[in-house]
Amino acid sequence: MDESKLWEIRTFVYQHFAETTRPPRVDKTAHRFALTPEEAVSAYEQLHQRHALYLQPGTHAILMANPFSGVETPFKVRADGRTYFANCAWDSLGIPAALHADAEIEAACAQSGKPIQLRVMDGQVRQSEARVHFLIPFREWYNDLVYT
Repeated sequence: MDESKLWEIRTFVYQHFAETTRPPRVDKTAHRFALTPEEAVSAYEQLHQRHALYLQPGTHAILMANPFSGVETPFKVRADGRTYFANCAWDSLGIPAALHADAEIEAACAQSGKPIQLRVMDGQVRQSEARVHFLIPFREWYNDLVYT
């Protein structure tokens, strides 16, 4: 598949997430681009290999297209009247940035379990003392992206 088509598919995946809060299934992507299911699977696999999205292990379902999660997580982001799920604390801030929208974020402290609520307005986190700590250096995130 040529590069431009591959990146059009990536853009479609992100637009689908933004509009529906969910990732498109392979059949929807195949239909949208007049591809065979096998061609759509190949595109998803190529995008996965390039870290442009992350497939659920052993499937062709999109688990992540950072900052969006294809499954429910403890990181809820409410923006534009929709509820999105982020993959982690970092991505919960990435969703309002990607959408260019104000947002309310609900999460929990990984150490204490204490609820954390953040408000993002005009691209800034408002009135919060919360901190994010990453246990794993960025260079190692793709060794086990789900854990990271």
